[in-house]
Amino acid sequence: MDYNIVSYEKRMKENIKNYAIRNLYAMDVLTEYLKAVAQEYGMEILLTDRHGEKAVVAGNFEGFEPDVVAEPGKKLRIADRTVGHLYVRYDRVPGEKREAAERMLGFVMDILGAWGTESYLHRESASYIDELEIRLENGNHQKLFSEKEDILTGVYNKNYLESRLEKLDASEVVPVAVLNVNINDWKFVYDNFGVEKSDHLIQVVAAILKKEAKREYIIGRIDGDVFAVLVPMAEDGEAEDYCRRIQAACLAYEEDAVLAPSVAVGIVYKTNVEERLSDKISDAEYEMFDNKLEIKNTPGYQERLKKGLKI
Repeated sequence: MDYNIVSYEKRMKENIKNYAIRNLYAMDVLTEYLKAVAQEYGMEILLTDRHGEKAVVAGNFEGFEPDVVAEPGKKLRIADRTVGHLYVRYDRVPGEKREAAERMLGFVMDILGAWGTESYLHRESASYIDELEIRLENGNHQKLFSEKEDILTGVYNKNYLESRLEKLDASEVVPVAVLNVNINDWKFVYDNFGVEKSDHLIQVVAAILKKEAKREYIIGRIDGDVFAVLVPMAEDGEAEDYCRRIQAACLAYEEDAVLAPSVAVGIVYKTNVEERLSDKISDAEYEMFDNKLEIKNTPGYQERLKKGLKI
């Protein structure tokens, strides 16, 4: 998102989709708080993230698989968007304490909402102010830097990646393998399963890119469903082997009944110190499109892509 043209109000409304529970709360404090409430009132409490992954468990929820679509429990909403789901069991609550327990749970939801909202507003406001200060100091053409991390994926954000490209160019390191990685049919997931699943797909692919990378690899998200990976001082075949590993890991992914991650990858090399890495990322994009066409014409690709559709 380009913060040069996006208003503060729109930014605050839209950026909450990039936040998970772990970004909004001190998880150790949150866990102790919910466990204390559960123990005091005899309740059993489960807090999940927006996708149904368990975040805090206070009680016995073994074998319980949250269905955040059909049975969402109590929705934890921040900035008009659901960030989590709270499930409660009252089986061990004495009858005379049931009303008090339910009333307390209402207070808990109010507290979590206020806490999460304050955390979100503080983080986004601080980042926004920092960017405005940099812009005032350096003029309208100064690149605006927020935090290094792309909050949805944990890889470098676009602004910080650009700064790393410039530093790597200045260091005159060659060769550098440059990979352009694009998620195949991300829009299909968005159109058929919604924003949360499509965001989750981006997170899954980012996790694969990080898992298969060596420590010195530089990984950044340069567009919604596009990543760049730099391999400084790449050895012969190293980037190609990395490409094979991430594509194989995508094909092997079976942790979600809907998602069928697949990526197209283009690889080029900077071999001359006079070349610019930003240009090489564009060159790698052309190579990526060739790989995308090949993948999408592979037998079985469409069937795997549509596995989550109820048809």
